[in-house]
Amino acid sequence: MTVTLYGIKNCDTIRKARDWLAAQAVAYDFHDYKTTGVNAARLARWIELEGWETVLNRAGTTFRKLPEADKTDLDVDKATALMLAQPSMIKRPVLEHPGGLLIGFKPERYATALL
Repeated sequence: MTVTLYGIKNCDTIRKARDWLAAQAVAYDFHDYKTTGVNAARLARWIELEGWETVLNRAGTTFRKLPEADKTDLDVDKATALMLAQPSMIKRPVLEHPGGLLIGFKPERYATALL
C-alpha cells in the first residue's frame, strides 16, 4: 500500500500523524511542501475531492497575516493561487492512500482508512 503524507515537518499536527503512523507500522513517504512545494495538478485534485474550503488553512498564521484584500471574496481560483504561492496555507496533514484522501489528523479516521 502506497501512503504519502504531505505537510510541514515542524508542524505539531504532522508530528502527531507521523507518530501515529509509526506506532501502527504504516509505511509512508513524507512530502514537505514547505521545502519542496506542491504540484499544481495534485492541489487541484485535492480541491476537486474535498473542496477548496477544506484544503485551505484559514486558521494558520500565514493566512491570518494576509492583507484583507487577499482574504476576501475567496473562490477556488483565488484560494488555489494563495496555496500555490504559500503552501503553508494548505491544511495539514494531507494523507493520500489507496482508498482516497484524508485532510487533517484524527486517529479514528486514520485507523478506519489504513488498518
